Amino acid sequence: MPRFFRLALPLSLSAAAFAQHAAPAALSPTGADKLVAKLNRDEKILGDWPNLGRYTQANLDLAPPKPGEDRVVFLGDSITDNWGRRYGKFFPGKPFVNRGIGGQTTPQMLIRFRADVIALHPAAVVILAGTNDIAGNTGPATLEQIEDNLESMSELARLHKIRVVLSSVTPVCDYIKPQTQRRPPDEIVRLNRWIKDYAERTGATYLDYYTALLDGQGFLRRDLTFDGLHPNDKGYEVMVPLASNAVAAALDRP
Repeated sequence: MPRFFRLALPLSLSAAAFAQHAAPAALSPTGADKLVAKLNRDEKILGDWPNLGRYTQANLDLAPPKPGEDRVVFLGDSITDNWGRRYGKFFPGKPFVNRGIGGQTTPQMLIRFRADVIALHPAAVVILAGTNDIAGNTGPATLEQIEDNLESMSELARLHKIRVVLSSVTPVCDYIKPQTQRRPPDEIVRLNRWIKDYAERTGATYLDYYTALLDGQGFLRRDLTFDGLHPNDKGYEVMVPLASNAVAAALDRP
């Protein structure tokens, strides 16, 4: 058995027992509870790394698009996941479908692209991804690897006649919580430069959230976020018309 599984399986099979017997000697009850929660999250990730199960039932319950209806799927991480669920309004009255999952990286989204995008038969997909790759949520990732995954998702969409909207990675700031160490602004700028160029080269639509959310110091505006990374209600108010216009432009492309 590979070494990884020799190490990982005992954690996933005995998370509660480990915390119950090993943690109290070194941790407070609160610390032990946090350890149990973390081990349970790790166990869930090991069982379904791309989190294909998150939207399985919702996808089954979703009716096919009506004749003439331009369904749009928003694929992304927590910035998409939170939209209309925690903050902001998610395009009421429009046939837009939220398929964001908090914490995800581009390789996870690529794996679930068929189930959560292609199988829903949208006219367009809006992809917002990359910030968690830069932060190393699923391990170290180079900008080139992030670009490869975005390119693969775009190619799959075009193969299935789905219009592509590629979103810029949103800026971060340290005004509320430290964010820039894990997500260096210069890396975000470099990735966004590639996304814009790739969209222009391939006929995709580039959705520039980054510029609209930026302050005069080159960081995410303090009034648009609750933690320096995620938008608040006001942040989503800025994003909604940008996304609507980008979707309209994508659907108008020949």
